[in-house]
Amino acid sequence: MAKPNKTKRPKAENPKGFRDYFGAEVTERSRMLEQIADVYRLYGFDPLESPAVETVEALGKFLPDVDRPNDGVFAWQEEDDWLALRYDLTAPLARVFAQHRNDLPTPYRRFAMGPVWRNEKPGPGRFRQFYQCDADTVGTASVAADAEICAMLADTLEAVGIPRGDYIVRVNNRKVLNGVMEVAGVLDPSDPEKHADERGIVLRAIDKLDRLGTDGVRALLGEGRKDESGDFTKGAGLTDRQAELVMRFMGAAGLEETALWAELRALVDGSDVGEEGVSELRHIQELLVAQGYGPDRIIIDPSVVRGLGYYTGPVFEAELTFEITDEKGRPRQFGSVAGGGRYDDLVKRFTGQAVPATGISIGVDRLLAALRAKGRLDGAAVGPVVVTVMDRDRMADYQAMVGELRAAGIRAEVYLGNPKNFGNQLKYADRRESPVAIIEGADEKERGVVQIKDLVLGAQIAKDATLEEWKSQPAQFECARADLVAEVRRLLDRRG
Repeated sequence: MAKPNKTKRPKAENPKGFRDYFGAEVTERSRMLEQIADVYRLYGFDPLESPAVETVEALGKFLPDVDRPNDGVFAWQEEDDWLALRYDLTAPLARVFAQHRNDLPTPYRRFAMGPVWRNEKPGPGRFRQFYQCDADTVGTASVAADAEICAMLADTLEAVGIPRGDYIVRVNNRKVLNGVMEVAGVLDPSDPEKHADERGIVLRAIDKLDRLGTDGVRALLGEGRKDESGDFTKGAGLTDRQAELVMRFMGAAGLEETALWAELRALVDGSDVGEEGVSELRHIQELLVAQGYGPDRIIIDPSVVRGLGYYTGPVFEAELTFEITDEKGRPRQFGSVAGGGRYDDLVKRFTGQAVPATGISIGVDRLLAALRAKGRLDGAAVGPVVVTVMDRDRMADYQAMVGELRAAGIRAEVYLGNPKNFGNQLKYADRRESPVAIIEGADEKERGVVQIKDLVLGAQIAKDATLEEWKSQPAQFECARADLVAEVRRLLDRRG
């Protein structure tokens, strides 16, 4: 007789490109989200929440990773519609504004925070789900809005713990690059779709400058590039003259200010859109300097293009400039943690009317990783006060203690495991990163007292204190039951 097939158990593992986040990581992210929101609110932006799922038609096809399935999004068909997880928070905003524009103020200033999903090839530190914090102004063509976004980005980085000197906000204008490509013969103003594929490759190549270097970018501007694994990426197929113009444009970033503006004007000479872009950049710089944002925080950098296809004007990117070490101990700079720009045609897709817009998106997970790498987040969680259980028949007494602690704003819990082994209760408190444990046995109950165990001091004593230091600072002491909350509060305040 054949044996029945055993039920196959699912594997307890993450899908590729996804990960779990525990205690301290979630707490740190929540704290950072609130810090960022405080700055956004200070600048007059209002919060908005929109669904994680949009129609593929509403999202549009703007991702750079077009060789992935569904053009880089997670999509599925439902009846006659294709739906997808949002790949950023900007495309949904365009739909929201188009749908509710008669009820919203113009300009509309909103911020949004939440996870986004991209069907990209995962790698070390590169995940398919990550958090973004966006702020956008919809309904004004003034470059003062772009300048304001850049200033707010600088203020936000400082608010979350990145001091001046450890970051730089770089600003460029897609119109300037378009002017360069027009002069190079890769853009025809009378036929915007002509050479669109080549321009897309050029944009993605420039956007990878920090990762591929000038030689890698130059290869992608030409026939293509083979990476270390042997995979070949098709290039834009530009001639040497065309590629040289693009490389000159990128190289202008290293020039001093007077030479920079002269070079940009020379590169776009004869292109109306390019000259307009240079003028907009100069105006943004003047507005920022007037507000006190100099080159120590915000600079003009022609190498910034941003990979998304919907940008139409000024683009910005925030880069952390301090050094960290990689997994092999080699020094490197952390790189970009935020980016954005102007996207004047995104809402037009829905309304048929031009609606100018500009905004910024901060990659929260990367920013948190940068702070941890720099040692500015220790990742240590402060757990709850744990009330141990010495007599399971007196659970009501222990719950009363927890209730009093919580009413005073002190995080606390009763041990709910098997109370038979008291040592296991203290091990549990250690694993919970608990600062304090409360002990009340039958003797303490009869005398109207409790024992308070300072777990932080106890760990320090066990590690390196002398006997005399241990005697002068006992890690466990007794207090009246009525003084429980006050004594725990005093101990926690002493710990900061």
